[in-house]
Amino acid sequence: MTTGRGFTTTLLHADRLAKPEHGALHKPIHTSVTFGYDDVQDLVDIFQNKKKGYAYSRQGNPTATALENKVTVMEHGIGTVSFATGMAAITSTILALIKKGDHIVASSYLFGNTRSVFQTFIELGIDITFVDATSIDNVRNGLKENTRLVFVETVANPATQIADLENIGNLCTDKGILYMVDNTMTTPYLFNPKNVKASLVMNSLTKYVGGHGNALGGSVTDTGLFNWENYPNIFEGFKSQVKPEVFGVTQIRKKGLRDAGGTLSPEAAHYISIGAETLALRMERACTNAMAMATFFDDHPLIKKVHYPGLKSHPQHQLASRLFLKYGALMAIELDDSLDCFEFLNKLKLVVKSSNLGDTRTLAIPVAHTIFNELGRKKRAEMGISESMIRLSIGIEDLEDLMHDFKSALG
Repeated sequence: MTTGRGFTTTLLHADRLAKPEHGALHKPIHTSVTFGYDDVQDLVDIFQNKKKGYAYSRQGNPTATALENKVTVMEHGIGTVSFATGMAAITSTILALIKKGDHIVASSYLFGNTRSVFQTFIELGIDITFVDATSIDNVRNGLKENTRLVFVETVANPATQIADLENIGNLCTDKGILYMVDNTMTTPYLFNPKNVKASLVMNSLTKYVGGHGNALGGSVTDTGLFNWENYPNIFEGFKSQVKPEVFGVTQIRKKGLRDAGGTLSPEAAHYISIGAETLALRMERACTNAMAMATFFDDHPLIKKVHYPGLKSHPQHQLASRLFLKYGALMAIELDDSLDCFEFLNKLKLVVKSSNLGDTRTLAIPVAHTIFNELGRKKRAEMGISESMIRLSIGIEDLEDLMHDFKSALG
């Protein structure tokens, strides 16, 4: 989908051009849970997917639809389903499309909560193989006859490994396997997973798309590239109601969103939708700040290692340079052994000690002690996470102020 206009222009005017009530520039917040119809046939047709509309807000709301339309345009897709969080989006999509006995190949560098829920899927009877997805050979060797899905992130959180996105897309296309890409770290502004043949694109809207740390949300977008007609797990009842190209997005909405109930609230959808309007502007500033900070850390004697794709020393620097508009605003640093991780963080006065990322403010967190604590030291080591690693989500502050804060904390 394209409007012929630029990224920011399209987002700024999306609501207005859809002609909301009273000439408003934004789609209003529709708080109604129920929707009434004068003719019961209209309600029946909506339930049976014969007509567009709203029956019950657990599976759709006009405010959420306005946001979904924006995400669909950003990701060049054919349809988007929104959820209460990014984790709800991942969990609901897997539950909707994958069955017991199916096989998934997933990156071994997955975000901690994603890794945790995938472990739960294993316990429910779904076979999952974790591989180093920076190499296509590892992904290829992980495939089985019953592989239904390959799941990767564009940039791993927190150690910033980058999956071999193009080659994985080609492999999945050749094999007829679903290819799901988590685009949270790069955002639709820096990278379009459809260009590497992704079937489904997930975004944690909580992060950069919303961007202000004031609303939780997630989404899954169907790029339109996957042939759902022969996918074995489509519910028979949907096949007579909708066209094959929307089998996937229909099943995610019905079996994922409706049945699991991870619904995005209209208030959160409104906050995220407004935040999305400045995504490009915020990412430009945050990425510029991140590149400058990564260079500073890389030259500092008390920083042992910097994980940031913009540095030439990064193992996938060339890949990131080819695929992404910029290198993102997430990085991780490892402190010299002479520094205490907690003492260093407590000396930071401007930077917020927080578990979130993608905020307008710069955030920092000790990785091994918090978001990856449950995995244990051995698993963390396998994922490239040292015990002194600090994850940084660089914000849009004035660079001089950020630099001063880190310089002061380093001594």
